[in-house]
Amino acid sequence: MAEITSDLMYELLKGMQGNLSLMRSDIRDVKQEINAMRGTMVSMQQDIHDIYGILFQHGDCLDRIEWRLDLRELAEAGVPFDYSG
Repeated sequence: MAEITSDLMYELLKGMQGNLSLMRSDIRDVKQEINAMRGTMVSMQQDIHDIYGILFQHGDCLDRIEWRLDLRELAEAGVPFDYSG
């Protein structure tokens, strides 16, 4: 078995230091990618929120249209409105 000397330990520690440096770089890259994904998720969440707002507005418009059609049916002396066009 090889004798453990301070030179051998120094070489091992240098190798470990290089590996740790590469790991730090990789972790930094992963953090940047996660932050980019977080930004994408936030923008998607905002888009979904906007879509819900638009759908709510359309629902209000449809409610008003249905209300007006019901009024028109009553105004035509009991003749139902033909929805088929």
